[in-house]
Amino acid sequence: MKIALIGASGFVGTRLIDLLKNEPAKYELKNIDLLPSHFFNEITTIGDVTDQEQMNQMLKGFDLVVLLAAQHRDDVSPTSLYYDVNVGGMEKTLKAMEVNGVKRLVFFSSVAVFGLNKPNPAEDYEPKEPFNHYGKSKWQAEQVAEKWFETHKDWNIDIIRPTVIFGERNRGNVYNLLKQIAGGKFLMVGKGDNCKSMAYVGNIVAFVKYMIDEVTEGYNVFNYIDKPDMTMNELVPLVSKVLNKHIPSVHFPYWLGMCGGYCFDALAFVTGKKLAISSVRVKKFCATTQFCADKVLATGFKAPYTLAEGLSRTLEFEFVHPRTDAIEFVSE
Repeated sequence: MKIALIGASGFVGTRLIDLLKNEPAKYELKNIDLLPSHFFNEITTIGDVTDQEQMNQMLKGFDLVVLLAAQHRDDVSPTSLYYDVNVGGMEKTLKAMEVNGVKRLVFFSSVAVFGLNKPNPAEDYEPKEPFNHYGKSKWQAEQVAEKWFETHKDWNIDIIRPTVIFGERNRGNVYNLLKQIAGGKFLMVGKGDNCKSMAYVGNIVAFVKYMIDEVTEGYNVFNYIDKPDMTMNELVPLVSKVLNKHIPSVHFPYWLGMCGGYCFDALAFVTGKKLAISSVRVKKFCATTQFCADKVLATGFKAPYTLAEGLSRTLEFEFVHPRTDAIEFVSE
């Protein structure tokens, strides 16, 4: 099977290529990205998902496309780039696939389409209030794909909506949280019984491979979360055990944490600097973020790692035996 991966030079794409390359007789791979790949440059071609002519040329001869390319950071400017890349990239990819007779697509969306503080939404919960441009643009991209499928019923379009992804070499939100806990700079705000949905990168790429091999017909949408969810009260002892380090578990009232957050907001406003602590981050930390993953479980997919194993592997890599020369992916 010839697979074109668009935007696979980053964290998730690198791990997906690494997994698929274990079966060279089964998969022939090409990565199309604006940036070179740190690990798989021999199969990487520089290309722009917003350039229709480039996409038309680069998707010739493939059987399946995995679309990972996206603007996803919080500080993208101008905000129109979210829509140019995330929505426009979907439109141009679909058109290029049609030109080349490619009828299978795996698209990385996000649970950000649901917005904040939704009650354990499943795939059939229609997003109404994505809270940022990233979430809005991903939802619009999904709508483009769904509308396309209405007139292309012989295609196979699979949408995956992962929750926050973590793993070795990633420098995203979960890493920053683990680093704070490991470094003794962590304050438990609230009761700590709020759940945080997470996905280990080793599991999510395994699920993508499962979709490539097994989910080959129709239009399908999957939330991806490693279950069961873990509370903050469960996460801190796990970090303590893996690092063999005592970590204080003092709880600060929510109101006190928010007061501190507002103080940092004021300091940021006065200094004009972005600070690691804010009222919004305190609120998000104390919120429960849960999403239903029953549909993934119903497929028969078996994650190769438990959530605890994924966290332990990440902690071992980053903090127990840190690689000082390791390539780091800032975000995904």
